[in-house]
Amino acid sequence: MSRLKRVIIILTAVGVAFAVAVGGGFFWLYSDARVSTVGTTFSRELAVPPLAEPTVGPDGTKVFDLTMQAGHKEFRAGLRTPTWSFNGDYLGPTLRAARGDKVQVRIRNSLGETSTVHWHGMHLPAAMDGGPHQAVVPGGAWSPHWTVDQPAASLWYHPHPHGKTEQHVRRGLAGMFLLDDERSARLPLPKRYGVDDLPVIVQDVRFDGAEFDHGHKLMSNSGFLGDRTLVNGTLDPYKEVGDELVRLRLLNASTARVYHFGFADDRRFSLVGSDGGLLEKAVPMDRVRLSPGERAEIVVRMQPGERAVLRSHPQSLGDFWQTRFNGGDDAFDVLELRAAKTLHPSPELPGRLGEPELPDAGESVRTRFFGLQRSGINGRPMSMERIDETVTRGTTETWVLSNNDGMPHNFHVHDVQFRVVEVDGRQPPPHLRGAKDTVFVPGNGSVRIAVRFTGPADPDTPYMYHCHLLYHEDEGMMGQFVVVEKGQRAGEVRTPPSHAGH
Repeated sequence: MSRLKRVIIILTAVGVAFAVAVGGGFFWLYSDARVSTVGTTFSRELAVPPLAEPTVGPDGTKVFDLTMQAGHKEFRAGLRTPTWSFNGDYLGPTLRAARGDKVQVRIRNSLGETSTVHWHGMHLPAAMDGGPHQAVVPGGAWSPHWTVDQPAASLWYHPHPHGKTEQHVRRGLAGMFLLDDERSARLPLPKRYGVDDLPVIVQDVRFDGAEFDHGHKLMSNSGFLGDRTLVNGTLDPYKEVGDELVRLRLLNASTARVYHFGFADDRRFSLVGSDGGLLEKAVPMDRVRLSPGERAEIVVRMQPGERAVLRSHPQSLGDFWQTRFNGGDDAFDVLELRAAKTLHPSPELPGRLGEPELPDAGESVRTRFFGLQRSGINGRPMSMERIDETVTRGTTETWVLSNNDGMPHNFHVHDVQFRVVEVDGRQPPPHLRGAKDTVFVPGNGSVRIAVRFTGPADPDTPYMYHCHLLYHEDEGMMGQFVVVEKGQRAGEVRTPPSHAGH
């Protein structure tokens, strides 16, 4: 055999071995990327966050107190996991107020890091919004106050420090903020908090011994993806229920994972509310997809003595690569409802629930385009000193959201509840026709929304718009807008000194 032939044989063998190794490595990565907890044994009673008890000021203001603090929690017996929370060991209490209430929240930061508290879904002045410009330093305090002026809804609160939001939320800083109004109070919906009206705060986690594992998976470009789920800070939770109808206020408080909620037996449920409140009428469904930050209120009918498992089912998140490596093929058994042998009768759901307060797309005065890419929105990463858009108080605009890089994104706008006008050029499905503040924009997809800005005007203090996959937000996938009076121009971004004790 000539020397040349031996060289060719050796190089061919090396090439084949390399190809086999690469192929085997990819096969291992592809196989290892899929997660399933289907068949979970539900062994812990669901924790229900306590309702915060406000004090009432001389002028009727409801005053809540929240302290950001570090602590520990035993998610698993004998293992104390370091956590952050509001007022406890993990997550925070549920705040509750009604339309027309004056509220104040006295916030103290006892952490070792600067953070903020953002009121996700709330309509309020920009200076009270809790975005990255309203930072609270360690040992500092902040007391935002506003008057609630929006319909009954399931909102939430969480940190929003620039560049560190994913980390702060994953450690446990989050809680629900429920709003009521006269109309919702009259409706025959399940409304006994913690009994037939349940907060369901869903997060994915991964443990490294006793501690949270915060690492990102290889090949995933959406952010942190865990291999287990918590509900209200409870692993493998069950909830005993005693009513025919149970209302679940679903909140995707994960930082990157998109859930496709339904039940293990594919039973139908009624979607009664979206991010910003009740729908016009209940929508029968067997699946509802929620990306990070989105909420949905569903009502499920139970039969005496049965068990119903809330499950996140596999879903498409784009092509096979994006779907597999960003969690689309994953399945989670999230929560088990255990019905008593005898159930209290529940009234039928009303034929009409509400009148969502939505912008009229026909009144739009201009159209803006937002190209969504991991590198930034419209090609620009976030700058705290730059105002990207200026809108006029009292006007309605059309915003076109285009996913330009194929990976999963969504879009959250502070202060407003918008109308979804089109999804990929078509009328939105029924579950997207209610009030929204966050919307999923799949890879290479587009969503058209109508947004109305009702103020108050503040040319120097911006609101945010951003991808709520928090790793993307932290990398710079965020922009700023100010609301001004007609003819007024945007000012210079005013970043007040970090709140240090007022």
